[in-house]
Amino acid sequence: MTAPRDGSPQPVPGTVREELVLERIDRARRARPRVREDRITMSHGAGGKATQTLIEAVFLDTFRNPILEPLEDAARLDVSGASIAMTTDSYVVKPLFFPGGNIGDLAVNGTVNDLSMAGAVPLYLSAAFILEEGFPVADVARIAASMQAAATRAGVQVVTGDTKVVEKGKADGCYINTAGLGMISRDISLGVAQARPGDVIMVSGPIGDHGVTIMLARGELDIEADIASDTAPLNGLVADLLAAAPGVRALRDATRGGVATILNEIAAAASVGVVVSEDDIPVRAEVRGASELLGIDPMYVACEGRLVAVVGPKDAGRALAALQAHPQGAGAAIIGAVTAGPPGIVELKTAFGGTRIVDLLVGDPLPRIC
Repeated sequence: MTAPRDGSPQPVPGTVREELVLERIDRARRARPRVREDRITMSHGAGGKATQTLIEAVFLDTFRNPILEPLEDAARLDVSGASIAMTTDSYVVKPLFFPGGNIGDLAVNGTVNDLSMAGAVPLYLSAAFILEEGFPVADVARIAASMQAAATRAGVQVVTGDTKVVEKGKADGCYINTAGLGMISRDISLGVAQARPGDVIMVSGPIGDHGVTIMLARGELDIEADIASDTAPLNGLVADLLAAAPGVRALRDATRGGVATILNEIAAAASVGVVVSEDDIPVRAEVRGASELLGIDPMYVACEGRLVAVVGPKDAGRALAALQAHPQGAGAAIIGAVTAGPPGIVELKTAFGGTRIVDLLVGDPLPRIC
């Protein structure tokens, strides 16, 4: 049992106090999530605590089954002796076009990456468009062309889809929903619940590029910076990583909620602690500067071409080398480790030598970014 942060005496193993503390922790873990709000708010889509509660209290509770329960980026299905990964996602980014990409290639890359996080080889995508009355046909064509270019780059095909049109003022021009299928050919099962004390945590490159790009591209802030979205397919990077390091336990792409949310998901799912070092987390100077002006923490800002990997300690060196050898992972770095506890807690060693807890986002501090 770790000593409380208020400096009070450490509970002695086997004492009544320790038993009460452990009982309180266990009760908190078993507490049934409940949405306290009467109506959906923007915070329910921000990727933080409100999102997690909505998913667990409504959707997971309603649709509960063994395939859904891990809540990974893609579901693993066993069909006629084959292992298939399936995922779906919706894209509502604003603005639709931004430095480094647009909603079209974002939708393809995001779906490819969710499949890749399951260790799958992405193969086929669907694409459903919800278009607003009055939206320029030229922009629809531009978005579709970007999707095709991204699909070609990732080696996937868009094989089915749907189109709907809603009245003017009922959408932000264009929303896209995608689903994806991929094959899992390796004897591998990835998931954040498999993290173990001693495992190493790494990221594949600088974080926060996409989210900061979107915030600045909205034109609501008088800030200029040479930043572009990191949107990119990660299937090639993941293939190289898994081939080099069989000790990879979990992969997540750091989208909504950023790296901080993924670290909390690791800690909660595996009942472990996580400790990361602020000095080791790669952030571009332009992103850090813009984040400071905006009053946000890059740890919570979305990426669209970065992954977080949990790797067994014996394979950490090979994993890092494999990431850094790939163009999409040139800036990869080890940022921390999994610890024995306190369970469910993420701690950040700050650049000033202190330690603070990195919790899930509360509220909706960031604009629509994906």
